[in-house]
Amino acid sequence: MRRFWVRSWLLFAQTVTVVLAIWFVVAALRPAWLESTPAPKQVQVGAPGKPVPMLQAPPRPATGSYRDAAAKAMSSVVNIYTSKASREAHPLLKDPLFRRFFGGDRAPQDEQLASLGSGVIVSSDGYIVTNFHVIDGADAIEVGLADGRKAAATLVGTDPETDLAVIRIKERNLPVMVLGDPELARVGDVVLAIGNPFGVGQTVTMGIISALGRNNLHINHVENFIQTDAAINFGNSGGALVDTNGHLLGINSAIYSQSGGSVGIGFAIPVSTAKSVLDAIVKNGEVVRGWIGIESQDITPEMVESFGLAKRSGAMIAGVVRGGPAERAGIQPGDILVAVAGKKVADTSEMLKLVAQLEPGASVPMTIVRQGRETAIAVKVGRRPRQTP
Repeated sequence: MRRFWVRSWLLFAQTVTVVLAIWFVVAALRPAWLESTPAPKQVQVGAPGKPVPMLQAPPRPATGSYRDAAAKAMSSVVNIYTSKASREAHPLLKDPLFRRFFGGDRAPQDEQLASLGSGVIVSSDGYIVTNFHVIDGADAIEVGLADGRKAAATLVGTDPETDLAVIRIKERNLPVMVLGDPELARVGDVVLAIGNPFGVGQTVTMGIISALGRNNLHINHVENFIQTDAAINFGNSGGALVDTNGHLLGINSAIYSQSGGSVGIGFAIPVSTAKSVLDAIVKNGEVVRGWIGIESQDITPEMVESFGLAKRSGAMIAGVVRGGPAERAGIQPGDILVAVAGKKVADTSEMLKLVAQLEPGASVPMTIVRQGRETAIAVKVGRRPRQTP
């Protein structure tokens, strides 16, 4: 009897061992065989009486999707349509007899479609931020909301130096875009570009942040772009660049392209810049910037060697406007501006940004380096002349 139980136990142990071995082999080589996937549902389509069998995958949640961020942001992005009257009509078109035989009933100042772009709702009061070049020269502006509503818009103000403009519509229950923080953005972050490319309708494209703080591109007078490879095309201008939370990082503004289509190099204006422009326009109707009347250039390694400079930071003063704030304060060509209002100047771009933030009429301390020695100078800031785009 005892021998029987021993043999039975050995047989059981061997059976379990073989089953486990088979399970491990299948798990290693064919793991899909062990998944408890529901069988595909067969769907019958076609004419009555003659169904065509097809397979439909079982419902599963999407993985790696940014649909929540897109859905959150899309409702706040609008289409902008602008028109302007043709004021360059030929004088003969004003002759009723000529118009009767050759021009039909067309009036000499018929409105024509001028441009098509996008914008972002940033306030429940109806304020919309877009690009200046989208509405430049427009006599009438119409906004198409994501829910199908259309509304006439009025121009609140423009800032050609940053290529930004603010318009406003009188509508209720407007979806407002949540502002993100561009200072937290890093190269490699995933971003979505939302706009109306080529007028096909609202479109979302995806990419990453390719670079931050792009300047010296000669696109705007004031430049601090976010570069992205998300597809941006004609009609995307003024649209939103958002993060994976659906928060606004920038206003899509320009692309680098030799063909006019997207080649993966697009530029957006940081929302921090857009907000400061919006606040200034709503408050004053325009953007007022500080100005001291200098021409500057970045310090190169050759300059460091030639002038015996201790460091490369700062902005070299190449020229001074006669009678301007800098000349009256005693700043001379050849000086190096290293600090503005206590803030260090890294380069020319940083210097221009710091000076632009100053309030005209204020006396501001600045630090220059002249002949190797630092000197503190008080400069009475002037108002920067309006720049033409």
